[in-house]
Amino acid sequence: MVNSSHEAMHRIFQEYPELFSGVSEVLGVPFPPPTSVRILPTDLTEARPLERRVDTLLHFDTEDDGSFLLAVEAQGKKDLTKPASWAYYLAYLYSKYQCPPVLLVVCQDRATAEWAARPVHVGPRQWASLTLRPLVAGPHNMPVIRTTAEARKDLALTTLAAITHADSPDVAAILKAVSSALRETPEQLSYPLAELIAQGLGRRPAAQLWRHLMAVDLSFYTSPISEEIRDEGRAEGRAEGRAEGRAEALLIVLEQRGVAVPDEARDRITRCGDPEQLRRWLARAVTAASVEDVFVEP
Repeated sequence: MVNSSHEAMHRIFQEYPELFSGVSEVLGVPFPPPTSVRILPTDLTEARPLERRVDTLLHFDTEDDGSFLLAVEAQGKKDLTKPASWAYYLAYLYSKYQCPPVLLVVCQDRATAEWAARPVHVGPRQWASLTLRPLVAGPHNMPVIRTTAEARKDLALTTLAAITHADSPDVAAILKAVSSALRETPEQLSYPLAELIAQGLGRRPAAQLWRHLMAVDLSFYTSPISEEIRDEGRAEGRAEGRAEGRAEALLIVLEQRGVAVPDEARDRITRCGDPEQLRRWLARAVTAASVEDVFVEP
């Protein structure tokens, strides 16, 4: 089942594709900075009724090494069927796009990360025709960023570090550093990063700490999480006001990100009186490629 942590671990690369350069450098396999990036369709389904979807798929152009594809998979636990799927994804992408693919697996626990990083040889013992070698980002190799100055250098990398260290004792220091850095960051950048962290932490204990930090350090703008904090303890009669506020915030986020909102979609948003539904739409809006993506239920 796709959950909010799963979404945040790979969708951050859709919102901040340049993050891969920082991650690859941390992992010791540096890729050159992209000169352009395109988000590609994630549907890898064959003609027969067998659906296969990679979590996030990006096309990178570079000055020195040409082009390559980046497939990002968020992996929450060990799954013995995944290596075969990942090998299929890479072979399919190479065949379809005639462009070298790279697989990046993002994990939130060390055991899963170490399992995902193991090379898988496809073929008989005498001769492996293919070898699957994912790049893996997890709590074992993502940096522990403890100071505001460090966090400010690369906010997207710090956000991913907070997500991958969600269960680590170091997560409190990372969250404090990134909240302080976001306080000094323009709202159009700080808003989606704060929401990605909230998504990535899910229902873990660190999520409550992040709610507190947002209430203290990031109270200068409206967001789904900050709204929830301010709404706690209020009468249910305020639900209509929350719905109107979230609808307005949703339209602002889509406008800031340059996502077209036809009149029919705008009417659907403004007429929605369910604050929780609007909250889900708003969470998707920070990474959605189109307004249709906002309305699609996972």
